[in-house]
Amino acid sequence: MKKLVLFFAAALAVLSTSAMAADQTLFSTRTDKPIVLDGTAEKAWDKAKEIVVTVDNLVYEPNNGYKGMKETDVHIKSLHDDKNVYFLITYKDPTQSLARFPWVKQKDGSWKKLANKDTTGHENTFYEDKFSIYWNINTKGFENEGCMISCHLDIKGDKSAGRKFTPSEGETIDMWHAKYVRSMPMGMFDDQYVDSNTDPKKNKSWGRKGDTGKGGYKNNDNADKSAPAFMNLNPTADERYYVTPDKKVPFVDNFKAGDVVPGISISPMRGGRADILSRIEYKDGQWTLEVVRALKTEGENADTQDVQFVDKSKAYPFGIAVFDNSQINHLFHNDTLELRFK
Repeated sequence: MKKLVLFFAAALAVLSTSAMAADQTLFSTRTDKPIVLDGTAEKAWDKAKEIVVTVDNLVYEPNNGYKGMKETDVHIKSLHDDKNVYFLITYKDPTQSLARFPWVKQKDGSWKKLANKDTTGHENTFYEDKFSIYWNINTKGFENEGCMISCHLDIKGDKSAGRKFTPSEGETIDMWHAKYVRSMPMGMFDDQYVDSNTDPKKNKSWGRKGDTGKGGYKNNDNADKSAPAFMNLNPTADERYYVTPDKKVPFVDNFKAGDVVPGISISPMRGGRADILSRIEYKDGQWTLEVVRALKTEGENADTQDVQFVDKSKAYPFGIAVFDNSQINHLFHNDTLELRFK
């Protein structure tokens, strides 16, 4: 843990002294053509100029044989119209990881939920791929230090490899979290935010919280957690890893040893958590995400939980992270990014 803290302290010092302006600017190009949200790039995207962000830093080195990516290049484009802003995101990943704590039937007829947690108490073997974007709302210093402004590690008595919270009361950051098993099959990111809370009794995830809203996902466990509670009727290959609301039926054990049943049950999010719509495709070792969100969101707490793209003359600082079948460990970058409209 000491080495981990020193690494982040050094990285933070570099950012604080040298990142006085954005290293890369993503320009959002205006489009008058409708964007079909399907996870593939139609001709309208040819107008947009991409930036390429190399993510090659890991938060920590797990002690249980983590075999995830150590580096990848993230390609990002943006378009906008009168109502919405769109993003096209692609990156290479040699493994499509969807097995998030899956139930597997054992030879003796029992069921086991697969897990291989490291010393921080987090999973990086039986977990889903994820992608996130961090947008500043009103956190002082974000434009210089980026995501590192809210990533604090040296917390006495806490074994986690990282906690998220903003430095001062009233400061918030918008976190767009694409969960490839829990949210993306429903066609959306999980819209979250970070505030200054450091009391785990008030919120177990410290400053990280879901936007105002309902729905989402929960573990697919029976009452004594010895087997699944539900399963899919006529599942596709991917649906071995998540129970969908339209195919959800009570679990009936007609499976043989080695068969897989989802460890998670999902449903659409509602309210502020459902602001970011997206479609995703995995093909030839590459993830493609096509994303849309309203320039200005509405609803309860929208101004404190969401970045609002209402002033097209200003820059919007942001950062990105790639999670390769890992619960909290992720690939990140040291350069600062910003979005501008043209």
